Amino acid sequence: MEKHITNEKVGIQYTLVGDYYLPNLALPAQEKHSIGRFGRMRLRYLKEHRRVLYIDLLTSGTLNAHLHEIEETAFDYLERLIKQMAEREGVNERLKVGNQMLWVQRMNNIRDRAMEIVVHEVVYG
Repeated sequence: MEKHITNEKVGIQYTLVGDYYLPNLALPAQEKHSIGRFGRMRLRYLKEHRRVLYIDLLTSGTLNAHLHEIEETAFDYLERLIKQMAEREGVNERLKVGNQMLWVQRMNNIRDRAMEIVVHEVVYG
């Protein structure tokens, strides 16, 4: 038996392993991106709740790029929301100088609310 054969119709090469011919398949080269908190949350969500989309992204080689895009989008949205909420609620540098503990409390509250919005709309959306 031949060690390598090629299926001309689909252009896939096969290699003899034991008694079986296995296809020589490889994922396309993809760029590596570091994935942070939001990307990992999205990955867990895809694995647990959107299995078909997860497998589709994984087999097409675009999972890492998708997670990186979610990470960037979520982080930008979070920063924008915190800034807008702080302006709307009057949490500014004057408050920070006048009453630091109150400023910290309000900023923590704003950040937590913004985080919930971002996770709900971007990560799980």
